[in-house]
Amino acid sequence: MPYVTVKMLEGRTDDQKRALVEKVTEAVSETTGAPEEKVVVFIEEMTPNHYASGGKRLSDQ
Repeated sequence: MPYVTVKMLEGRTDDQKRALVEKVTEAVSETTGAPEEKVVVFIEEMTPNHYASGGKRLSDQ
């Protein structure tokens, strides 16, 4: 049973998340041969103050 974690900044709509889960599930199923009903997708949303790039938090930019 494949498990996929997607980490992204908060702010996407429910429709965007739904589409993401559907596409990721489809891609994992196609590439691994696992049935779609066995693919588990976790979405972890981060606030901009919990994400940094180049030594600076996004919330500080």
